[in-house]
Amino acid sequence: MPYVNIKITREGVTPEQKAALIKGTTDLLVDILDKDPATTSVVIDEVDLEDWGVGGMPVNEYRRRLREG
Repeated sequence: MPYVNIKITREGVTPEQKAALIKGTTDLLVDILDKDPATTSVVIDEVDLEDWGVGGMPVNEYRRRLREG
């Protein structure tokens, strides 16, 4: 009974993209681990940018520094 939790930043992901993530994740577990798709749960959590950090800083700051080089 697999449970997969996908966390993404809240940046306009469409319902179609979420459906593709759910299907793709489920298919991967079927293909690689022979799991039953009927008992596979996939949850997508969207997180506000100000609540996500990378490299010790808020993701907006991290991205800004990457762009600046």
